[in-house]
This record gives sequence, C-alpha cells and structure tokens, in this order.
Amino acid sequence: MQTVTAHGATLPVIGLGTWKLNGETASAAVAAAIEAGYRHIDTAIGYGNEAEVGEGLRRTGIARDAIFLTSKVPPEQLAADDMMRAAEGSLRRLGVDQLDLLLIHWPSKALSAAETIRSLSRVKQRGLTRHIGVSNYNIRLLDEAWAATEEPIVVNQCEHHPYLDQTRLMQATARHGTAFVAYCPLGRSEVLDEPVIQDIAGRHGRSPAQIVLRWQIQKGCVAIPKSAHPARIRQNLDIAGFELGAAEMAAIDALRTEGSRMCDTPFSPDWD
Repeated sequence: MQTVTAHGATLPVIGLGTWKLNGETASAAVAAAIEAGYRHIDTAIGYGNEAEVGEGLRRTGIARDAIFLTSKVPPEQLAADDMMRAAEGSLRRLGVDQLDLLLIHWPSKALSAAETIRSLSRVKQRGLTRHIGVSNYNIRLLDEAWAATEEPIVVNQCEHHPYLDQTRLMQATARHGTAFVAYCPLGRSEVLDEPVIQDIAGRHGRSPAQIVLRWQIQKGCVAIPKSAHPARIRQNLDIAGFELGAAEMAAIDALRTEGSRMCDTPFSPDWD
C-alpha cells in the first residue's frame, strides 16, 4: 500500500475512519477493514468506541506492529495531568501497550497551543505513543505548536473534500514537513452525486468514491473514509492502478464552495 512519511512516521494513505461507528458495528468494521488489507485505523476518545476498535483489532489476529493506530484527546482533557490520564485510558480501552499516533482532537479554548503541545510531547516521552500530532489546527495554531513542541508534529488532521478548499492550510502543513490527514474525505457522500464525479468515474470504470479518494491521494493527503459495509470498505482501499489527469483534478477542484464544512464540530476555530 502507498504510504506517506513525516518525521519518522509512515502512514498508509488510506485508513479506516470510525467516527459514529459504535458497538458491534465498530468492531466488525475494523475487522473487515484489516482483513481487506487496511493497515491504518483511526479512532478517538470522543468517539466512544475505543474498546470496540480494540476488539476488532484482536479478532483478526494480526500482529500489533502491522497496524498504524491513531487516537485523539478531546479539548477538555488537554491539561498536562489530564492528558496523561487520557492517553493511559485510551491504551487500556484499546488493549494495546502503545499508540502509533496520538492527536489533540480540537484546540483548547482555555489553554494555549504551546501549553497543550508540550503536554502532548511528554506523553510521547513517557512511551505511550510513538508519534504525536494535532487535528483541526489552523495555520496560526500549527505555527504556535511547532514553535513550542519538544517532539515533531507528524500530522494535522482536518476536514477536507472537494467542496472544501484547504489549499493554504495544506501548504502550511507541508512547510513543517507534517502530513495532512483528511477526515470526511467524501463530503458525507454528497459530493459523490456531482455530475463531474460521476462522469470521471464512468471514464475510469471506477466508483465515485474511488475517484474522490484518488483525488485526495494525488493532492498529497492521507484519507480516512468511514464505512461499516465490507464491500465499500474493500472498494475504498482499491484506488491503485489508475490516475486522474490534470484536467480531471482541476474539474474536481472547481467544486469548492463557500461555507462547505459538513462534519459536526464542537466549535469552529479561525481558519485564516
């Protein structure tokens, strides 16, 4: 599988997102994804499904070190002692000794980016995670975090799909050598009905979802589409063997619209 590297971390370019997957649905989806060839699984404390994700991992019998496993700490648990306890809780619920990547899920309204990234650095230094990163950080917050961190910031995970232009943020992320991970990469499937996507899919003999995921990868993103359906899980991974041309990429880029965020958020930071 194609990978992206950043500051010593190697991330498969397609991972399974698990937001809003709960109970047996979450465990079964994780197991199906791993059996289909996924080696990148994304969860979060706020999703309330870490135990189920861990169960899905165990069902496959695959070696722990074969999976790149990410979780996230919510904004209300970013103070130093709280963050350490949060990380310990994630490991306990997932049933693993170490995460591959731990992210600050959302920037705190009460604590500075510098303060929280230093606390996250100490979680890594204690060996609870191999790598650290952030999520939903704008350019200013990312720069502040990099100026204060004691450990490399491997990932900035943000909403990204054809309706939402994140070019400036992606460029800023790349300047730091940080990988950009796209959540909500299919725009809650609404973008799949766009005639331009349907037309490109027909020309390549691919599904609309495969076209959008291919667009994500060619833009340099890692994408974590969510699905509970084994057939779609397999299909989302199958994006090798074809490439979008420059005109096709530009046609998808042209779908961008104003006010196009589609995922639920606890608050919206300043994105300039």
